[in-house]
Amino acid sequence: MSRHFDRLLIGSNLKMYKTNQQTLEYARQHQALTADIPRSELTLFILPAYVTLADVCRQVDHTLLKVGAQNMHWEEPGQFTGEISPGMLQEIGVDLVMVGHAERRQLFGEQDGMVNQRALSALTHGFQVLICIGETAEDKAYRVSAERLRQQLTIALHGVQAVDLERVWVAYEPVWAIGAGGQQADPSYANTMHAVIHATLESLYPEHGSWVPVLYGGSVNLENAPELIAQPEIDGLFIGRAAWDASDFYRILRSVIEIHRGVTK
Repeated sequence: MSRHFDRLLIGSNLKMYKTNQQTLEYARQHQALTADIPRSELTLFILPAYVTLADVCRQVDHTLLKVGAQNMHWEEPGQFTGEISPGMLQEIGVDLVMVGHAERRQLFGEQDGMVNQRALSALTHGFQVLICIGETAEDKAYRVSAERLRQQLTIALHGVQAVDLERVWVAYEPVWAIGAGGQQADPSYANTMHAVIHATLESLYPEHGSWVPVLYGGSVNLENAPELIAQPEIDGLFIGRAAWDASDFYRILRSVIEIHRGVTK
């Protein structure tokens, strides 16, 4: 039986690739291209760089396009040079905060406990939270991918109350499948890992774990997006470089939305 949510979730992390003006134009194009799609069946979001967030939040219609931060410190305020506090993001109207992205874990040493602190703080401050998890190539080679996903998710959600799960999304991004040199995961493999994540959520929250959608991210593109979204355990797509041109993003969206409509009937 399909687990698909009625509303398709699709977004993109812009990382460190667009200037302020480029991001504003990108957001404007998104709204124009997708305005005809009822938001009752689509949630569309982007995660721009910090320096663009204030202008983008002022420009967009947040009912059409959600705007998120790529990270957030858990304290407010504090002596944390170079960090961004929850209050700073609240003041400019950010909708969503991402925590635990693989690049933060791999390149900047963020540990599972820190991801948990960020998630708890984001929920306390009223944000939607996107928790990223994913196994490395080494985990996959040793066949401990499922265990690693369960560990990351269980720690990230430690202390999160069931009532807050409606503001939690999970993005599964296998580390070996993201970035410029990433490999494409077989859709059936992605579906299997999503099933592990859903089962973990329902084990942690027996009555409410099914509230949490799980998005797939990892070298998603126009060619593989339809097959990925057709998988019964995949609730949305978190797209990287294939979505950094608004027209390309729109083509991917159109390629999957009819499939999603079909599987949710």
